[in-house]
Amino acid sequence: MSSMSNLEKRPVTLTVNGHNHELRVEPRKLLADALREDCRLTGTHVGCEHGVCGACTVLVDGKPVRSCLTYAIQMEGHEVSTIESVAVNSTLSPLQQALHEEHGLQCGFCTPGIVMTFEAFLKNKPDPSDEEIRDALSGNLCRCTGYQNIVKAIQKAAEQMRRNPDYVAP
Repeated sequence: MSSMSNLEKRPVTLTVNGHNHELRVEPRKLLADALREDCRLTGTHVGCEHGVCGACTVLVDGKPVRSCLTYAIQMEGHEVSTIESVAVNSTLSPLQQALHEEHGLQCGFCTPGIVMTFEAFLKNKPDPSDEEIRDALSGNLCRCTGYQNIVKAIQKAAEQMRRNPDYVAP
């Protein structure tokens, strides 16, 4: 009599950035690890591994999710978007461009999580106040900046996106 061990790998299809990835993963494998190790998408960073720092933020069905707290096997049937999906044909998104122009990043470790958080945020809140931006930003920790340039960049990106409504974020 043989029973399936909880650690035995199981099939899962991850739809990431519009591409299907047929994987076999242990049920306990985290989405962040599956993205980095199995899909070879290393733009999603893992910082605290407790869901506090926001570096691992990806979009699942268009909503920000901490990939370090989500099991890969839970993502069957869902669309996952990572930082690799944001720039189109090597053209930075308005948010990425604004972060560059306004010096809203330094080491860049937290940047993918911030970008993914605000790609979703700006879809729902195209004309945010500084207070609303800071509130949404409170889930993303940056050890290098004082956040002021990040806020300025997000405001600049929001303005650009309002002027160019044809831009489609992931």
